Amino acid sequence: MPVGRDGALPLSYAQQRLWFLSQLDEDSTNYNIPWAGDCAAGLIMPPGGAALISCLPATRRCARRSSPERMTRRLRFYPGTRDCRWSKDDLRGEPDAEVVLADLCREEARTPFDLARGPLIRGRLIRLADDDHVFLLTQHHIVSDGWSMGVLMRELSSLYRAFAAGQDDPLPPLAIQYPDYAAWQRQWLSGERLQAQAQYWRDSLSGAPARLALPTDRPRPERQSFAGASVPVVIDQDLTRGLKRLSRQHGTTLFMTVLAAWAAVLSRLSGQDDLVIGVPSANRGRREVEELIGFFVNTLAVRIDLSGEPSVAELLARTRRTALAAQEHQDLPFEQVVEIVQPPRALDHTPLFQVGLAWQNEAAETFDLPGLSVKAAGHGLDQVKFDLELNLRDQGEVIAGTLGYATALFDRATIERQRGYLLALLRAMVADAAQPVGRIDILSAAERTYLLEELNRTDADYPSQLCVHELFEAQVRRAPDAVALVCEGQSISYGTLNGRANRLAHHLIGLGVKPDQPVAICVERSPAMVVGLLAILKAGGAYLPLDPAYPSGRLRQVLDDAAPRLMLCDAAGRAALGAEAIADVTAVDLNAAIPVSARLPASEPDPHALGLTSRHLAYVLYTSGSTGTPKGVMVEHRGMTNYLSWARETYVPISSSVVSSSLAFDATVNSLFAPLVSGGHALLTKERDEVEGIRSRAGTRCGLVNVTPTLLDVLGQQLQSAGEASQVELFVIGGEALSSSTVELWRQIQPAARMVNEYGPTEAVVGCAFHDIPADLSALTNVPIGRPISNTRLYVLDDHGQPVPFGAVGELYIGGAGVARGYLNRPELTAERFIASAFVEGDRLYRTGDLARYPPDGNLEFLGRNDDQVKIRGFRIEPGEIAARLVEHDAVRDAVVVAREDRAGQMRLVAYVVRAASGR
Repeated sequence: MPVGRDGALPLSYAQQRLWFLSQLDEDSTNYNIPWAGDCAAGLIMPPGGAALISCLPATRRCARRSSPERMTRRLRFYPGTRDCRWSKDDLRGEPDAEVVLADLCREEARTPFDLARGPLIRGRLIRLADDDHVFLLTQHHIVSDGWSMGVLMRELSSLYRAFAAGQDDPLPPLAIQYPDYAAWQRQWLSGERLQAQAQYWRDSLSGAPARLALPTDRPRPERQSFAGASVPVVIDQDLTRGLKRLSRQHGTTLFMTVLAAWAAVLSRLSGQDDLVIGVPSANRGRREVEELIGFFVNTLAVRIDLSGEPSVAELLARTRRTALAAQEHQDLPFEQVVEIVQPPRALDHTPLFQVGLAWQNEAAETFDLPGLSVKAAGHGLDQVKFDLELNLRDQGEVIAGTLGYATALFDRATIERQRGYLLALLRAMVADAAQPVGRIDILSAAERTYLLEELNRTDADYPSQLCVHELFEAQVRRAPDAVALVCEGQSISYGTLNGRANRLAHHLIGLGVKPDQPVAICVERSPAMVVGLLAILKAGGAYLPLDPAYPSGRLRQVLDDAAPRLMLCDAAGRAALGAEAIADVTAVDLNAAIPVSARLPASEPDPHALGLTSRHLAYVLYTSGSTGTPKGVMVEHRGMTNYLSWARETYVPISSSVVSSSLAFDATVNSLFAPLVSGGHALLTKERDEVEGIRSRAGTRCGLVNVTPTLLDVLGQQLQSAGEASQVELFVIGGEALSSSTVELWRQIQPAARMVNEYGPTEAVVGCAFHDIPADLSALTNVPIGRPISNTRLYVLDDHGQPVPFGAVGELYIGGAGVARGYLNRPELTAERFIASAFVEGDRLYRTGDLARYPPDGNLEFLGRNDDQVKIRGFRIEPGEIAARLVEHDAVRDAVVVAREDRAGQMRLVAYVVRAASGR
């Protein structure tokens, strides 16, 4: 019912929200609604004023000029005003008319409104020629919406016809106006009705993810940017007919069908099967308000469930139920839904959802005027409200619109690919409604080829028939007198080292060592350790490293599982293992004053006579057990040879290398063997503390240092605090995610040092991917792990073993020469984790359990583990919540989690301590 106009009138809930936002940013144009039309021949311009100009103030059905009254959340309404700001420009004869026109359009769209004074609608007429004009119409969202534009265009058409003919205003008086609706809304939405609507949204959005983890081309800025652009979207006639047929068959509207498809695409991009999409609702459920101009639109937070491998038909049914339920409860304003749900709030993204789908039923691109052709000119506002905005309209034979995007986050090429994903998925839905949505291939042929083939074109020659020790022996022949090892001031030449290893190898052969047989070695870091390793390889065995610094329980666990019949040890090894453990194996003491092997020949054992090939095992290395029970990884010579051959070429020259890590850590493969097959020398440190070991060598010129990011960070801080210098030429960094802050620290300490981020699980020979970190690194997040090394293939796959789109999160699979044979004595686990490749015949893939993504530049990014127990992916989670979720599991007694926020606002796990129910 109409309300009096004597005093201040209440704002609608939606107006109240926009008014509040305008106070936060008075100069914002985020809620300007621009429209531009080309007016071709026939625009009537009678003396004293234009008919078109006369029309706009006469559209009395709009909310018109308004101003909040002293910040009281009330709107002062001027019922009789015809005030409307107009301006005219004449560009006839202007040499750069199109450039000036574009500038004027941008200026008009980006000029803010004054909500305190109004008017909140303005027009501009730009004359390009006698019979060619551009008509600009700009409104503030607080008095209009998309539906209102259709009403406005119809009214302008009627008014223009009348005024051009010299007639009076033909529009009939209105029974009610927008202020009457605003007053009614506050009265109607109260009591039980308000409670029911609130409870629906509380239940519907309970536990919904706070953020959709879309892959972006740039880190999200600290404060949301509304700068935007768009790409056109056209669903052709054949596909539109198919979608209409599919919708009829499953009882959905076209909007619901496209919503289901859009949700499926977003799910594939984000890796989330639970997501929320913002859907504008015209909110004109009352006949009385259908022809009113004003801000009625509401935004519904529609939550789509894609869990459980739904088919196309099932997803359509779920979407239909969800959309209908949301529409039944559309009266509660979005801002109140936000207050009810209480999602985490941040300045860098909108609450509840960051992606929208707008389905326009009211066309406002053209309007009919006598003797005049008017069409949308396309001079729109380059702003968006959300990260992604899909705007579509059913135009009869086709569905068309735009896909808008935040330019702070995305490149145009990325959005064009997303458009392709949507069209591909829609076509597949029409073709087969029974197929699982998650198995639909949405990649273009070019993208699929790039991800599977081009990024994995790494074939390179390497001595695939040679064993690792044969590479060393070739270097011995080239320079037998060159220094191979340096330890505590003692230098050992290649010839001397080779002779000692040969004698010990002959002794091991005499003790019955055969190819593929694990031989344990538990010694301190010393020349004897290197002699022992080479001897085991030369004898045909696979070395099984045991670190005497490890707890005795861990060492016995490995011995029990691997069951070696032979062990090389020294005094430290004997003490760590204990007499009982050594009693079960044949032990060779490398500390003996006169070794048993001293009288044996120094000649190299013949691998052919031993039946040894590069397909036999080089070592068995036990994993840390951080993601389960420790497992013995079996690595063949050819995998190790491929890595060392690649490292020799990539890290040349390897003049020297610091060997400071545990022999039970596969980084030692690089730091020890890489220089020995390249003509360099290994610097063995005696320090137990790895940081101290590196620090002791960092002050003198050193070629290569293998180090984890954590140790590199600690070392850098120590050197910086002590004012010490570093002369390390190359840092090969691996084992953990590398932060750019650590890189920045070392750029200050030693700007000339080369830094390489290397990734590789134990199951893939030290490193299978690497990234040469550029000097101008400016990333705010972790450093990429880069590209595959030679003869290696990397795939980022979904749960169905298919490649994920650019930037999407998937599980990393490794193929090629470096993939391990499997796990010692664990055939079931080997079959689960090492699988046949679907992409290269005869190849095997190792399923890493690591999350990764391929950005368009092809430099792989490591994102963490894919453990099923705790999924942190896709939304912000506090350390205390991680700990709480860990404790929910029966196997966990208590947990402490430490995390820190990086400069991009992301939580980065620093450390965690978990005590199992058993007390361990």
